[in-house]
Amino acid sequence: MDILAHGLWVDLGAAAWHRHRPLDRRTVGLAVGLAVLPDLVQLAPLVALTLSSSEGWGVLLAYANALPGYEPPMSPLLAGLTHHLHCVMHSALVAGAVTGVLWLWLSRFWLPLLGWWSHVLIDVFTHSADFYPSPVFYPVTYWGFDGVAWNNTWFMVMNYLAMVIVFAMIFRRK
Repeated sequence: MDILAHGLWVDLGAAAWHRHRPLDRRTVGLAVGLAVLPDLVQLAPLVALTLSSSEGWGVLLAYANALPGYEPPMSPLLAGLTHHLHCVMHSALVAGAVTGVLWLWLSRFWLPLLGWWSHVLIDVFTHSADFYPSPVFYPVTYWGFDGVAWNNTWFMVMNYLAMVIVFAMIFRRK
C-alpha cells in the first residue's frame, strides 16, 4: 500500500476507536507516524542520494513510481540497503521484538505500535511476490505472501474508495 494510505487508514481507525474510547492527539499522531515509518525508513537512503547528487531525484521518482520489473538501476550498496531496510521494517518478528521490549519497559502495550502493526499486516496482503513482497518472518526467511500489488490502478481506486466509505460511516450524523 502507498505511504499516504497507510497513514489515512490508521487515522480512520483511530477516529473509529475514539468514538468508543477517547484517544489523545499525541497517541494518534504517533500511531500515524509509525504507520508510515516503515516506508520512510526504506526510502531514507534514496532521499540521502537525492540530496547529495544530481541523479538522485530521478532515481527516487523512478523508484517511487516503479512497476514490477521496472525498478530503476541502483548501485549494489543502495539496492542492498533499501532492500534490507524494507525487510527489517516490514517484519512481524522485528515488530514483535520491539513490542516485547516496550511492553517489558512500560509494563503495558504501547498503543501507537498499532500503527506499525497495521502497516505490516496490510502490506503482507498488498505486495505481490514480484514487487517488494513483505518478508513477514525476516530475518528467519525472506518469504512473503503473494498478495495483490498495491500499485495496480484498480486496487488504488478501490482502496481510496473504501477509505471514503469508512470515513462516511465514522462521521455520519445520526
